[in-house]
Amino acid sequence: MKLLAIVGSLRKDSVNKKAMKAFQEELPAGSEVEYADISNIPLYNQDDQEKAFPASVNKLSEQVRNADAVVFATPEYNYSVPGVLKNALDWVSRVPNQPFNGKTAMILGASPGALGTARAQYHLRQIGVFLNINFLNRPEIMIGSAYGKFDDSGKLTDAPTREFLKKAGQALADALKKHK
Repeated sequence: MKLLAIVGSLRKDSVNKKAMKAFQEELPAGSEVEYADISNIPLYNQDDQEKAFPASVNKLSEQVRNADAVVFATPEYNYSVPGVLKNALDWVSRVPNQPFNGKTAMILGASPGALGTARAQYHLRQIGVFLNINFLNRPEIMIGSAYGKFDDSGKLTDAPTREFLKKAGQALADALKKHK
């Protein structure tokens, strides 16, 4: 299983980066994870698109195409997805031979709040409708009260959350087997 991880936070110490790493650690044996870098994608501007797609957008598009599935880790900013993640999706949505079309995907999110990025995840699912992303409906991975679940080194220490991530990784692997 070859996965592309897209983390919607640029913050160095992002709890969503930590959650993605914990998810990666619990994936079935033989899984590969490549991380996308969305930090260098310029703000979308159709004038720029008409000249040429930026190299960073072309790279992300190829990463999506080459992955068996995409896993998004999104924080929640103002009840929605972060602008940097939305911007990356806006750019890739305009690439010919749409790389997200029919792609299997999963969402996870971690937050200090109780809802664990629920609103952002639902907005990401709405964006995915236009892109024709096949999001797994379950499990929904919403890690609430996240700051207390990771140690100072960034390791997930909450056993129930770790077990849930393991089951989620297996659910993704099972879904991919069904689609082959």
